[in-house]
Amino acid sequence: MGVKNLWDILESCKKTLPLHHLQNKRVCIDLSCWIVQLHNVNKSHCAMKERLYLRGLFHRVRALIALNCSVIFVTDGAIPAIKSSTYRRRLNPGNVLTQDEAAIKPSSIRRNTGSEFSRMIKEAKVLGNALGIPCLDGIEEGEAQCALLNSESFCDGCFTSDSDAFLFGARTVYRDMCLGDGGYLVCYEMDDIERKLGLGRNSLITLAVILGGDYSEGVYGIGRESACQIVKSIGDKAVLQWIESEGFSFVKKKKGSKKQTDDDKCNGKENAAEHKNPDGSKCPSQMKSQVLQVLDAYLRPKCHSADSNAVQRILALYPYSRSQLQHICTETFGWPPEKTDEYILPKIAERELRRFANLRSTASQLGVQLPLNEMPIKCPLSRIIKPRKVQGVDCFEVSWEEMDGLETSIVPADLVERACPERILEFQERRAQGKKRNNARSRPRKLEKTQLLGQIDQKLQDLLLEIDRETSTTNDTASLCGSVSEDDDDIAEIQLVNPGIQSHYTWNSNCVKKGGDFTYGITSCQESSISPVSSEDEVIDLTSPPPLQHASGNSKHLEDNVQCIDLIELSDSDNDMFSPEHARRARELRMFIAGIKNTY
Repeated sequence: MGVKNLWDILESCKKTLPLHHLQNKRVCIDLSCWIVQLHNVNKSHCAMKERLYLRGLFHRVRALIALNCSVIFVTDGAIPAIKSSTYRRRLNPGNVLTQDEAAIKPSSIRRNTGSEFSRMIKEAKVLGNALGIPCLDGIEEGEAQCALLNSESFCDGCFTSDSDAFLFGARTVYRDMCLGDGGYLVCYEMDDIERKLGLGRNSLITLAVILGGDYSEGVYGIGRESACQIVKSIGDKAVLQWIESEGFSFVKKKKGSKKQTDDDKCNGKENAAEHKNPDGSKCPSQMKSQVLQVLDAYLRPKCHSADSNAVQRILALYPYSRSQLQHICTETFGWPPEKTDEYILPKIAERELRRFANLRSTASQLGVQLPLNEMPIKCPLSRIIKPRKVQGVDCFEVSWEEMDGLETSIVPADLVERACPERILEFQERRAQGKKRNNARSRPRKLEKTQLLGQIDQKLQDLLLEIDRETSTTNDTASLCGSVSEDDDDIAEIQLVNPGIQSHYTWNSNCVKKGGDFTYGITSCQESSISPVSSEDEVIDLTSPPPLQHASGNSKHLEDNVQCIDLIELSDSDNDMFSPEHARRARELRMFIAGIKNTY
């Protein structure tokens, strides 16, 4: 709990920071506060049975591990004697201490180790041990131990929801942590409190005495606005000496003002009639002895000292136990070992890469520039596979070296840049070489159009002449030659050439696409000369050749010059009149022309 409404007083100093603010830092965690926060998310019986609080703790810790944030768990010890009355009142809200009970000198109370909450704390400590997180068992208040570690610079901040951590000497307090939306922290810093509000540690302790909290019930009739005005008017350096000597004599003047009482009601009168002294007295002057106890509890809490063995032990780095963690997750969450590895191993690998980046940064600051292969510690990153984007952040998918159970994972690009920029250069060189090879395979060298047409023309002539030689007779020889017009890639001209005879036919290559398999031939040309039928080229559809034509002596166009011109359709059937070699050549011609059209 801490001090009543102190978080409201410090609202103007609240900061929301991104989660990566904790990168390469060390933090101590008031474990009791974290368990309470995670348990309050869902208090159902099902949540307790499935241990959702423990699963939430696991995900919080793994997020900190990935940032190379060293974590220290701190647990509560015995309940302080000055807090015993408050503790009993919380356990039994309806009961009021009698004068005899209040007269008994309070003593510290050992916590019930058999309670449900104590069992939850033990489970959290076991999980933390498997993750390599040390735990410091406090003597009394856990937040007091966290504050001491922070004030002695053993950690960069402490996680707790108890506002009295500042009263114990903490400088940076993280009140809450959220993993959604990229992750963020709710942070309060003592420097901001002193600068913006003019309240130092002594002033906050005085506020605790006036407003009440874990160690006192506060002064009846004074709200937070009035309390802040009183403390600021005295000053942080002198306020403790003033309250020790003067006590609460100032309260009589304040109580006499009706207007002040109304203002306190509007501001939220925290210390109403139900917050009286344990003996029922309303006179503030009788609280002086209790005030001294409160001041002593905040200024000199019972904690492990900075030079104690317990503190020195938790400052060491501890490895995580893979087998132990797998066993815990299987027993607690029902996860198979592969799922546990999938959750934690990428975070462990990222932490190792951050440590390697810190080592290179330190060496650079000292003026030592070592190549990657000469570093005393081997780089855990083996190679970069490809770039990735994760929630708008540039990342790399990388492979790891000597990381048992983990082959690849995704890490931020800026981390790779700091740890091993050589790996980025290697990746860029590999990608550039790969693009060259792909271009060479996917883009064949384009020939000039004239060269291409020449090759096609030569291929056609070779194939057609070969066919003609096989099908020609000894007495009557006709030769075919083909060429491709440069004006239209879809038109092939085939000329019939015979001594003294010249006919010019144009073959439309679209017939190849429309028709099936076909071949063609021209036979039985015996006359020495033939005049062209027409001045224009005759288009012959080879897929549907005309029937056999004979020129008679009575013909108007050919007269006596032409004896016979036959167009013969060829097929690949068993009844084909030509040889297999002839058919093969014809198929080769068709495939060649079809290939040209498909490619170009």
